[in-house]
Amino acid sequence: MKNAMLISRFIVLLFCCVGFASTANAAHEVFNPINTAVYKQWSHLGSKTVNFRLDRDVIRVGARNGAFQKLKIEVRGGDLKMHRMVVEYRNGQKEVIQLRHHFSARSGSRVIDLNGNRRIIKDITFIYDSVNKPGRKATIHVFGRR
Repeated sequence: MKNAMLISRFIVLLFCCVGFASTANAAHEVFNPINTAVYKQWSHLGSKTVNFRLDRDVIRVGARNGAFQKLKIEVRGGDLKMHRMVVEYRNGQKEVIQLRHHFSARSGSRVIDLNGNRRIIKDITFIYDSVNKPGRKATIHVFGRR
């Protein structure tokens, strides 16, 4: 009788662990911007993990990804104060986009319309100020839409 009770408790515990693990994976899928159904029409242009200070980082895009009319930013892993971003096009022109937005660990920007018709992006420079929380560096993901 004692063994049967131990076995039944073990089985219940095993099902609970499997249930929690699958719930955690499902939650990760929902918040993963690259796999979300909303982003099927968007191209992932690049990612950058940021440092803890006022800084600037560059994501190189290049002509291989094509021309885009719209951008969207997603921030994961940590908080970030984005001041502005500078989009440099292949023809040398630059577009400064003032964001002045505080991103939480799982948030995104509005859809950003780029000036002109579909333009080939050379690189995107981000000027930001990250929030120093140990072990919680923010990662910036950039998406483009044609």
